[in-house]
Amino acid sequence: MYTCANCNIRACTTSARENLPANCPMHEDQKLKEILGKYEAADNHRFYITSSAIEAAGYCQWPRLKETMEFCKAMEYERIGIAFCNGLRKEARIVADLLRKHQFQVISVICKAGGISKELAGIPEKDKLHPHQFEAMCNPIAQAVFLNEQETQFNIAIGLCVGHDSLFYKYSEAPVTTLVAKDRALAHNPCGAIYCADGYFKGRLN
Repeated sequence: MYTCANCNIRACTTSARENLPANCPMHEDQKLKEILGKYEAADNHRFYITSSAIEAAGYCQWPRLKETMEFCKAMEYERIGIAFCNGLRKEARIVADLLRKHQFQVISVICKAGGISKELAGIPEKDKLHPHQFEAMCNPIAQAVFLNEQETQFNIAIGLCVGHDSLFYKYSEAPVTTLVAKDRALAHNPCGAIYCADGYFKGRLN
Protein backbone atom coordinates (compact mmCIF):
# COMPACT_ATOMS: atom_id res chain seq x y z
CA MET A 1 0.00 0.00 0.00
CA TYR A 2 1.48 3.33 -1.07
CA THR A 3 1.28 6.25 1.38
CA CYS A 4 2.97 9.09 -0.50
CA ALA A 5 0.71 11.67 1.17
CA ASN A 6 2.40 10.92 4.50
CA CYS A 7 6.00 10.73 3.25
CA ASN A 8 8.57 13.28 4.49
CA ILE A 9 11.52 11.95 2.47
CA ARG A 10 10.22 12.74 -1.04
CA ALA A 11 13.14 11.14 -2.83
CA CYS A 12 11.02 11.35 -5.97
CA THR A 13 11.70 15.10 -6.16
CA THR A 14 15.49 14.65 -6.19
CA SER A 15 18.07 12.40 -7.82
CA ALA A 16 18.77 10.70 -4.49
CA ARG A 17 17.63 7.14 -3.92
CA GLU A 18 18.71 6.66 -0.31
CA ASN A 19 16.37 5.93 2.58
CA LEU A 20 13.35 5.09 0.49
CA PRO A 21 10.36 4.00 2.59
CA ALA A 22 9.66 0.29 2.29
CA ASN A 23 6.37 0.92 0.46
CA CYS A 24 7.69 3.63 -1.89
CA PRO A 25 6.67 3.29 -5.57
CA MET A 26 10.30 4.15 -6.39
CA HIS A 27 11.21 0.52 -5.65
CA GLU A 28 9.20 -0.51 -8.73
CA ASP A 29 12.02 0.11 -11.21
CA GLN A 30 10.76 -2.18 -13.97
CA LYS A 31 7.21 -0.95 -13.72
CA LEU A 32 8.37 2.68 -13.83
CA LYS A 33 10.41 1.98 -16.96
CA GLU A 34 7.35 0.47 -18.62
CA ILE A 35 5.25 3.47 -17.62
CA LEU A 36 7.86 5.89 -18.95
CA GLY A 37 7.55 4.17 -22.30
CA LYS A 38 3.85 5.03 -22.43
CA TYR A 39 4.75 8.72 -22.73
CA GLU A 40 6.23 7.90 -26.13
CA ALA A 41 2.88 6.67 -27.43
CA ALA A 42 1.58 8.80 -30.28
CA ASP A 43 -1.54 9.90 -28.39
CA ASN A 44 0.44 10.79 -25.25
CA HIS A 45 3.77 12.27 -26.26
CA ARG A 46 2.81 15.65 -27.68
CA PHE A 47 0.02 16.03 -25.11
CA TYR A 48 2.41 15.52 -22.22
CA ILE A 49 5.29 17.59 -23.61
CA THR A 50 2.92 20.45 -24.37
CA SER A 51 1.33 20.40 -20.91
CA SER A 52 4.79 20.52 -19.32
CA ALA A 53 5.82 23.43 -21.55
CA ILE A 54 2.66 25.35 -20.59
CA GLU A 55 3.37 24.68 -16.92
CA ALA A 56 6.81 26.24 -17.28
CA ALA A 57 5.65 29.18 -19.40
CA GLY A 58 2.99 30.41 -17.01
CA TYR A 59 4.29 29.10 -13.70
CA CYS A 60 2.77 31.10 -10.82
CA GLN A 61 1.70 33.78 -13.29
CA TRP A 62 -1.25 32.47 -15.29
CA PRO A 63 -4.63 31.60 -13.75
CA ARG A 64 -5.92 28.18 -14.68
CA LEU A 65 -8.28 29.64 -17.27
CA LYS A 66 -5.43 31.20 -19.25
CA GLU A 67 -3.33 28.07 -18.82
CA THR A 68 -6.19 26.05 -20.31
CA MET A 69 -6.52 28.36 -23.31
CA GLU A 70 -2.79 28.42 -23.95
CA PHE A 71 -2.67 24.63 -23.79
CA CYS A 72 -5.47 24.37 -26.35
CA LYS A 73 -3.67 26.82 -28.64
CA ALA A 74 -0.39 24.93 -28.35
CA MET A 75 -2.18 21.66 -29.17
CA GLU A 76 -3.83 23.36 -32.15
CA TYR A 77 -7.30 22.40 -31.00
CA GLU A 78 -10.20 24.12 -32.73
CA ARG A 79 -13.33 22.59 -31.19
CA ILE A 80 -13.63 22.92 -27.42
CA GLY A 81 -16.44 21.41 -25.39
CA ILE A 82 -17.80 22.77 -22.13
CA ALA A 83 -19.79 20.57 -19.75
CA PHE A 84 -21.20 22.81 -17.06
CA CYS A 85 -23.50 22.86 -14.07
CA ASN A 86 -26.76 24.78 -14.25
CA GLY A 87 -25.65 26.63 -11.13
CA LEU A 88 -22.59 27.97 -12.96
CA ARG A 89 -24.23 28.94 -16.23
CA LYS A 90 -23.06 32.56 -15.86
CA GLU A 91 -19.48 31.40 -15.43
CA ALA A 92 -19.83 28.99 -18.35
CA ARG A 93 -21.03 31.81 -20.60
CA ILE A 94 -18.02 33.96 -19.64
CA VAL A 95 -15.64 31.09 -20.40
CA ALA A 96 -17.39 30.29 -23.71
CA ASP A 97 -17.28 33.93 -24.81
CA LEU A 98 -13.61 34.20 -23.91
CA LEU A 99 -12.76 31.03 -25.83
CA ARG A 100 -14.59 32.34 -28.89
CA LYS A 101 -12.68 35.60 -28.58
CA HIS A 102 -9.55 33.47 -28.92
CA GLN A 103 -10.94 31.95 -32.12
CA PHE A 104 -12.05 28.58 -30.73
CA GLN A 105 -15.28 26.90 -31.76
CA VAL A 106 -17.17 26.25 -28.54
CA ILE A 107 -19.84 23.62 -27.94
CA SER A 108 -21.44 23.76 -24.51
CA VAL A 109 -23.88 21.34 -22.87
CA ILE A 110 -25.66 22.02 -19.58
CA CYS A 111 -26.01 19.35 -16.89
CA LYS A 112 -29.81 19.36 -17.12
CA ALA A 113 -29.77 18.45 -20.82
CA GLY A 114 -32.87 16.42 -21.58
CA GLY A 115 -35.02 17.84 -18.79
CA ILE A 116 -35.59 14.32 -17.47
CA SER A 117 -37.30 13.95 -14.10
CA LYS A 118 -35.03 12.49 -11.43
CA GLU A 119 -37.32 9.59 -10.56
CA LEU A 120 -37.02 8.26 -14.12
CA ALA A 121 -33.34 7.67 -13.41
CA GLY A 122 -34.19 5.83 -10.18
CA ILE A 123 -33.61 8.65 -7.73
CA PRO A 124 -36.05 8.23 -4.81
CA GLU A 125 -38.19 11.13 -3.60
CA LYS A 126 -36.30 11.29 -0.30
CA ASP A 127 -33.09 12.09 -2.18
CA LYS A 128 -34.54 15.01 -4.11
CA LEU A 129 -33.95 18.59 -2.99
CA HIS A 130 -37.71 19.17 -3.08
CA PRO A 131 -39.60 15.87 -2.75
CA HIS A 132 -42.79 15.43 -4.78
CA GLN A 133 -41.87 18.28 -7.10
CA PHE A 134 -40.37 18.13 -10.56
CA GLU A 135 -36.58 18.16 -10.53
CA ALA A 136 -34.55 17.62 -13.67
CA MET A 137 -31.78 15.08 -13.24
CA CYS A 138 -28.16 16.00 -13.84
CA ASN A 139 -27.19 14.15 -17.01
CA PRO A 140 -23.38 13.89 -17.28
CA ILE A 141 -23.52 10.93 -19.66
CA ALA A 142 -25.66 12.97 -22.04
CA GLN A 143 -23.20 15.85 -21.77
CA ALA A 144 -20.41 13.52 -22.83
CA VAL A 145 -22.41 11.88 -25.62
CA PHE A 146 -23.52 15.20 -27.11
CA LEU A 147 -19.98 16.58 -27.04
CA ASN A 148 -18.68 13.34 -28.55
CA GLU A 149 -21.16 13.69 -31.41
CA GLN A 150 -19.90 17.22 -32.01
CA GLU A 151 -16.35 15.81 -32.22
CA THR A 152 -14.85 18.15 -29.65
CA GLN A 153 -11.09 17.81 -29.34
CA PHE A 154 -10.82 18.87 -25.71
CA ASN A 155 -13.48 19.24 -23.01
CA ILE A 156 -13.67 21.57 -20.03
CA ALA A 157 -15.72 20.65 -16.95
CA ILE A 158 -17.20 23.55 -15.02
CA GLY A 159 -18.73 22.76 -11.65
CA LEU A 160 -20.08 19.26 -12.20
CA CYS A 161 -21.23 17.50 -9.04
CA VAL A 162 -19.03 14.96 -7.29
CA GLY A 163 -19.66 11.64 -9.01
CA HIS A 164 -21.41 13.25 -11.96
CA ASP A 165 -18.02 14.61 -13.00
CA SER A 166 -16.62 11.09 -12.82
CA LEU A 167 -19.30 9.79 -15.18
CA PHE A 168 -18.60 12.63 -17.57
CA TYR A 169 -14.88 11.77 -17.60
CA LYS A 170 -15.75 8.10 -18.12
CA TYR A 171 -17.89 8.70 -21.22
CA SER A 172 -16.04 11.64 -22.78
CA GLU A 173 -14.04 10.57 -25.82
CA ALA A 174 -11.96 13.75 -25.76
CA PRO A 175 -9.50 14.54 -22.95
CA VAL A 176 -11.04 16.51 -20.09
CA THR A 177 -9.72 19.16 -17.74
CA THR A 178 -11.59 20.52 -14.75
CA LEU A 179 -11.68 24.31 -14.68
CA VAL A 180 -14.01 24.61 -11.67
CA ALA A 181 -14.42 22.00 -8.94
CA LYS A 182 -17.83 22.44 -7.35
CA ASP A 183 -18.01 23.33 -3.67
CA ARG A 184 -21.35 24.93 -2.90
CA ALA A 185 -20.36 25.84 0.66
CA LEU A 186 -17.04 27.51 -0.21
CA ALA A 187 -17.66 29.46 -3.42
CA HIS A 188 -16.16 26.54 -5.37
CA ASN A 189 -12.87 26.60 -3.48
CA PRO A 190 -12.52 23.08 -2.02
CA CYS A 191 -9.07 23.88 -0.67
CA GLY A 192 -10.68 26.24 1.85
CA ALA A 193 -11.88 23.26 3.88
CA ILE A 194 -8.45 21.64 3.63
CA TYR A 195 -6.65 24.77 4.82
CA CYS A 196 -9.05 25.02 7.77
CA ALA A 197 -9.32 21.28 8.49
CA ASP A 198 -7.63 21.66 11.89
CA GLY A 199 -9.42 24.90 12.72
CA TYR A 200 -12.69 26.45 11.64
CA PHE A 201 -13.81 23.44 9.61
CA LYS A 202 -12.70 20.72 12.02
CA GLY A 203 -16.23 20.03 13.27
CA ARG A 204 -17.72 20.16 9.79
CA LEU A 205 -15.40 17.49 8.37
CA ASN A 206 -15.91 14.85 11.05
